[in-house]
Amino acid sequence: MLSSLVVLSLLGSSMARTSVDPMSLFKRISSSCGTSGPLSCYNTTAVDTCCTEYPGGLILQTQFWDTDVADSPADSWTIHGLWPDNCDGTYTEDCDPSRDYTNITALLTTQNATSTLDYMEQYWLNDDGTSQELWEHEWATHGTCYSTLEPSCLPSGSPAGAEAVAFFETVVRLFQTLPTYTWLAEAGITPTSDSTFTLEELLSALEAGSGGYTPALSCDDGALDEISWYFNLRGSIIDGEFVAINSPESSDCPTTGIQYLPKESS
Repeated sequence: MLSSLVVLSLLGSSMARTSVDPMSLFKRISSSCGTSGPLSCYNTTAVDTCCTEYPGGLILQTQFWDTDVADSPADSWTIHGLWPDNCDGTYTEDCDPSRDYTNITALLTTQNATSTLDYMEQYWLNDDGTSQELWEHEWATHGTCYSTLEPSCLPSGSPAGAEAVAFFETVVRLFQTLPTYTWLAEAGITPTSDSTFTLEELLSALEAGSGGYTPALSCDDGALDEISWYFNLRGSIIDGEFVAINSPESSDCPTTGIQYLPKESS
């Protein structure tokens, strides 16, 4: 069983970006679940799937390092998504096509989540198409698979699409607690075309920054392009507590000669 647990509150953390007020992105709805229930992937008895994520209780917060996306911030990785994997190495996708919402911008605006939308427009960018297309894909492919975001789990009277708004707000809040760029920079690792890094150097820097947790790094032709941080969850995706764990998967980067290239836009 996975070990090395720590609770990350989505309402504030010593790991959060200091330039962003998490309360400005606070949830629009409450799950009423609390955070005293069973931890996802650790329950051994029947659970309320509105208040315990099941079966997808192994959660990945994935980030891109894209070097060729216009207006991508030079000093930050960007959001890829938040994925619910099952606790046995499997996962499901596209769980409810009836809730494949389009025009996420309008959905967030209508439900007064413009602070979240503003942040997404800066830090949730598509490397192959529009950001809107990526947001729609991430919700339809992964967001619809969260048991705690089933419409029947929402408070009575919630507007249509409220579970998707809650999903996007949670993704943003969790991303804010994971400043991958900053943790690497604090160890003297910044984008460069003049030198390379070892996998050990990169992981050691990230473990130091995160308080001892090992992510999984991905490379494309020997260059960093993605990272996955892993969690279990206590409570609902809407307002639960994410519990950091070491990645159960190994990084797919080479052990030496890894490039961390500057962004072209910078």
